[in-house]
Amino acid sequence: MNLRKTLLASALATLGAAQATAQPVLPAYQTANPWFTEGESSLDAKPVVIGRKVARNVILFVGDGMGVSTVTAARILEGQLRGMNGEENNLSFDLFPYTGLAKTYNVDAQTPDSAGTMTAMMSGVKTDVGVIGVDEDIVRGDCSTVAGNELVTALELAELAGKATGVISTARITHATPAATYAKSADRNWEDDSDMPADARECTDIAAQLIGFESGLEQRFPGARVDGIDVVMGGGRRHFLPRDEAFNQERDPADGPEGDRTDGRDLTAEWQQLYPQGQYVVDQAGFDSIDTSGNGPVLALFNESHMQYEADRSNDILGEPSIAEMTGKALEILDNDRNGYFLVVESGRIDHGHHAGNAAGALTDTIAFAEAVRTAVESVDLEKTLIIVTADHSHVFTIGGYPKRGNPILGKVVSVGSDEPALAADDLPYTTLGYTNGLGFRDLGDETNSDASYATPAFSGRVDLTSVDTQAPGFHQETLVPLGSETHAGEDIAIYGMGPGGHWVAGTNEQSAVFHVMNRAAKLVFRAQKRLDR
Repeated sequence: MNLRKTLLASALATLGAAQATAQPVLPAYQTANPWFTEGESSLDAKPVVIGRKVARNVILFVGDGMGVSTVTAARILEGQLRGMNGEENNLSFDLFPYTGLAKTYNVDAQTPDSAGTMTAMMSGVKTDVGVIGVDEDIVRGDCSTVAGNELVTALELAELAGKATGVISTARITHATPAATYAKSADRNWEDDSDMPADARECTDIAAQLIGFESGLEQRFPGARVDGIDVVMGGGRRHFLPRDEAFNQERDPADGPEGDRTDGRDLTAEWQQLYPQGQYVVDQAGFDSIDTSGNGPVLALFNESHMQYEADRSNDILGEPSIAEMTGKALEILDNDRNGYFLVVESGRIDHGHHAGNAAGALTDTIAFAEAVRTAVESVDLEKTLIIVTADHSHVFTIGGYPKRGNPILGKVVSVGSDEPALAADDLPYTTLGYTNGLGFRDLGDETNSDASYATPAFSGRVDLTSVDTQAPGFHQETLVPLGSETHAGEDIAIYGMGPGGHWVAGTNEQSAVFHVMNRAAKLVFRAQKRLDR
């Protein structure tokens, strides 16, 4: 703990002894952090909405890697799939009444990663690349620096306030973005104990933190009345199971163990012991049979690693629900709580499609994400529910050339007044969509798994696309700079708001302001503190 935090802690202890006050729900070093105070004050400069209601419910949708160019291209693709020219189409969240921008940089990085960006949105405090739920005083990879730097998240505040809570992701549920809702880690890669160096074993891995969320929160806030996260849905089953073929739930034992854990713990069994009334599911059939009456929490781990890409979902061995289906089911469960709910929904595979250099995969997942938003909008009471749709960062994904109106967004550039593909200065056709860096050109035909691009080395430069079907799901766009994986980009991303407090997303914001919008709209800190003080 640095000197600033030591002084703050000392002052707080003195004040507490003098006034016998209850434990503050937010630590002094969090509320005094400049990112926190600046984000909070930025809302005061926004227009006042007369008669604004308090949000009973909050839903945060995060399209991982969903930059503005991704939104635009997905909007056009969805429209073209509906038989339109495409440009005039609107994704579900395009119709939200309020729109703003967020600056995505991390404290130590111009181009961010998901751990730092999601921590900012969940806590109101920007932090470094690669760390989760802790402030910038952390040293990445140094377990000993976690204590005293932990941040309280909006999901934890909702739990303390007595609300139902949920986390959904199409990525591993222990991956950076969903983990930032509940975990504190010096490294985003510490998803289970096998990922941690020996000198970090005194810290708890991310999967174990999820299973122990309720007891961990009660230890940090003695006297708190919480019941744990009510709905958890995503991938990442391997981080919850021991490295033993006997625990395989999908993989053939001949192919080795599904689990990664080296401590012998079966965290799925531990969860079921903690919540005997809970429902643990791993497949579509189990999902379909979930009782939504609110009698017990749900833990759904649909894949050993990430869930399938939307385009590849039908090929899953055990079957997986769509992100829209998961959202709808979660809302049915969470809405049973009379105190309201807080739900985070991440479409993690938009990001992965871009990293693989496959626009078709990334855009298909973006369209599925927009459908999940539509499901929420049509399911909730918008007078009582704040819905925010945003991204954590963007990608080096571009829309270029001069294609005519209605030209297939995944196709080659065909100019106005022509029916033939335009030719570049090298006399070769080129596509509207492209990447600045990454794995480069792949012609994989009908392959719907974007990750198939990693099977061959990166390739940069131009290819004769004359006879290549660039609209096939397995086409991967050309690139300029060859890299083992396409990278994030550093420009601002969009924020869309609807419902009580939605107007606060307007303008250009530090990304940490998203926390303050949710907190102020639903009075999370106030309600959590009031409940703690009882």
